[in-house]
Amino acid sequence: MEIDFKLNQKPARLKGDGERKLLWALRSDFGLTGTKCGCGMGLCGACTVLINLEAFRSCQVPVKDIKGKEILTIEGLAENGRLHPLQNAFIEANAFQCGFCTPGMILNAFSLLLKNPRPSEKEIIREMNDNLCRCGAHQRIVQAIQIAAPKMNGRKR
Repeated sequence: MEIDFKLNQKPARLKGDGERKLLWALRSDFGLTGTKCGCGMGLCGACTVLINLEAFRSCQVPVKDIKGKEILTIEGLAENGRLHPLQNAFIEANAFQCGFCTPGMILNAFSLLLKNPRPSEKEIIREMNDNLCRCGAHQRIVQAIQIAAPKMNGRKR
């Protein structure tokens, strides 16, 4: 099977088994190791990527489902060597410890802020609840999203 799609704003192509999970294609075929394998069952959020600007668990998405779609990974969020406002906010709020969950957290938060540019603290917590941080940085993650929201103001970049 041949699958054409956009990856971090560039044309991309995969050949092979359409049932293969997107997580492994990103990591193995494209060398994009920011997408992490946590639980492998779609429960932890470490493998979160955006598909057409919606957050998805890449460990659960067969590559056949991305045909003609746009995929955004943590590596594609920065632009022209400048970190995205959300990435800067995570640094400002010290919203990570080991950093393993951070790419998935940032991409899930990015999707949230596109849908809801001014989320309340309660809305942030609800939307981020299924992205797990074993280090316990959840309060700082919420703070980072609150810092980034006005800077993003509903825009992608």
